[in-house]
Amino acid sequence: MEVFGGFMMMLSIIGFFLTVIWFILPFVIFNIKGKVDRTLLLVEEMDGRLAAIELRLTTPEPPPEVAETAAGKREAEVAQAEEPPASQ
Repeated sequence: MEVFGGFMMMLSIIGFFLTVIWFILPFVIFNIKGKVDRTLLLVEEMDGRLAAIELRLTTPEPPPEVAETAAGKREAEVAQAEEPPASQ
């Protein structure tokens, strides 16, 4: 009979631990679910921001007149910078 008493004590201890796990586990799972949902919202928001930045950075090429004017200004600036200062 002592064998059955020890066996029942062991089962009651294991049952206690399983009961504790049974009560704690749903809170852990729901907490993780909340974090995953929050992370998903943040990732979607970041994706929208990156898409807006990419759209802003991919502007079309300027018209040829503007490009030539800008190149002419750059050449004039370079030529002016290369000229030695006038000696007195």
